[in-house]
Amino acid sequence: MKLSARNVLKGKVSDVTKGKTTAMVKLKVGDADVTASITIEALKELKLKKGDTAYAVIKASDVIIGK
Repeated sequence: MKLSARNVLKGKVSDVTKGKTTAMVKLKVGDADVTASITIEALKELKLKKGDTAYAVIKASDVIIGK
């Protein structure tokens, strides 16, 4: 698969929390955690589970930081 996004972070799934329609997937990337909200359908299609190697693909025009 080729992607236009240039920010691809490889990590391990450290947690999956299922809701009714979406799941929160936490990916451990080095010392950092990246969390994504995905549909339950996508979770099933990807067969994601704790311990799996996965990739966070980030495509954004802005990154906003607040304090």
